[in-house]
Amino acid sequence: MQDDLPLSGLRAICMAINVPGPAAAAILAAQGMEIIKIEPPAGDLTGHAMPGWYAELNRAATVETVDLRSGDGTARFHELLRGADLLISSHRRTALARLGITVPELAALNPALCWVEIVGDTQAPDVPGHDLTYQAAVGLLQGEAMPRTLIADLAGAEAAAGAAAALLLGRERGRPGRHAAVGLRQAAERFAAPVRHRATVAGGILSGARPEYAIYPLADGHVACAAFEPHFKARLDALAGDDPAGFFAALTMAECRALAEAEDLPLEPFGA
Repeated sequence: MQDDLPLSGLRAICMAINVPGPAAAAILAAQGMEIIKIEPPAGDLTGHAMPGWYAELNRAATVETVDLRSGDGTARFHELLRGADLLISSHRRTALARLGITVPELAALNPALCWVEIVGDTQAPDVPGHDLTYQAAVGLLQGEAMPRTLIADLAGAEAAAGAAAALLLGRERGRPGRHAAVGLRQAAERFAAPVRHRATVAGGILSGARPEYAIYPLADGHVACAAFEPHFKARLDALAGDDPAGFFAALTMAECRALAEAEDLPLEPFGA
């Protein structure tokens, strides 16, 4: 851990498992914060299902097994919190309350402690859900196609890291407030703005309906073409004429990559 990073000298206790909490902790660790992650005796589901990603998310953390349902586990948890600057959780509020984790109880334990609470939906924090359901709720899914990434989880992690930094800065400046709730559905809603404004839906300006901003087959793959600005479009039109699909179909990925470099065009070949 470097001593010259913005969050050096600060410590976070992450009791969150799965993706959003550990991903937020990883962002904070990259800025110098010390991360102690506590896991239940059963471990973290991500570690069992996706061990490579689990290792990546938690590589900067010190992982400790703590059974919060036992007296010894509770005592250890409180000991860790007394020496911490930040708590990151991702449990439902009813479960947290049963563990004695509320704003007043944390303040009594450590008045300087900041708490970022990751919930599914800030409007309904005890309703169960996951990235898939939040993406569906905000209009990011189509038909039976599964999402290629976890937008709600990863956007929520970014939001949680930002909320943590804001709380810590406020504490440094003597401002009140040590708690922030971050909703995964609300994070997904921000990423659904292009859908709400019909930019990426059928016929929209970024939907592939315009030839200068579309995906085309190549001889051995595909190319993402983003010649959106007028000068790029003019350059593309000069090369491809009225048949960009036919023009690109005759090119290999290597030829397309060379063309992009030679003509200064925003083209990105990718595999089939």
